[in-house]
Amino acid sequence: MRILLVEDDAALSQALQLALTEQGFVVNAVSTGRDAQMVIRTSDCDAVILDLGLPDMDGLEVLKFARQKASRLPVLVLTARDGVDDRIRGLDLGADDYLVKPFAMAELFARLRVIERRLGTASSSMVRVGELSLDSSQQQVFLAEQPLDLSRREYMVLKALMESAGRIKTREQLEASLYAWGEEVASNALEVHISNLRKKLPNGFIKTIRGVGYSVSQH
Repeated sequence: MRILLVEDDAALSQALQLALTEQGFVVNAVSTGRDAQMVIRTSDCDAVILDLGLPDMDGLEVLKFARQKASRLPVLVLTARDGVDDRIRGLDLGADDYLVKPFAMAELFARLRVIERRLGTASSSMVRVGELSLDSSQQQVFLAEQPLDLSRREYMVLKALMESAGRIKTREQLEASLYAWGEEVASNALEVHISNLRKKLPNGFIKTIRGVGYSVSQH
């Protein structure tokens, strides 16, 4: 899942980027409302983590913009404003969830997994396809109950394919799940990850749909 992080506190933003990336999310971080609006306008994110105390505008203005331009885009609000009225206003303006600073990272991750399930990118924290099982809450993959040693991006490719088992994922869709907005992607990067995965998975588990993309069977 591609997350737009809108946070002007540089230290908190960096900590959140690191923690979210380690959880398998692709993070695009901006520090102003104007930059957030640009990303939302181009539809280059699946969900938004939004701080309300931004330097150039109130975060609620970004929230209203998101609802106008992308009405179904999930927005999780982070704020130091802990008054009930503030929370009610944010929710009334269309926020999907609300976390008051300071918060526990584990709670943020859990709420993002709820958003993933709501989006249909994950039916639960555990996905099983044949002898393979993937636990998104623990970032672990098992083959016949034995853990697999995967790099972060190998894990992310496999997660995207398993959560869409029986459907084709195009090259563009898989690359979007791996790389942040504006990040340069080597022309053969995805093929390298797929090749490395195939060496660790049962023969034929990942199928190439020539000229289109990749898929895994539901069984």
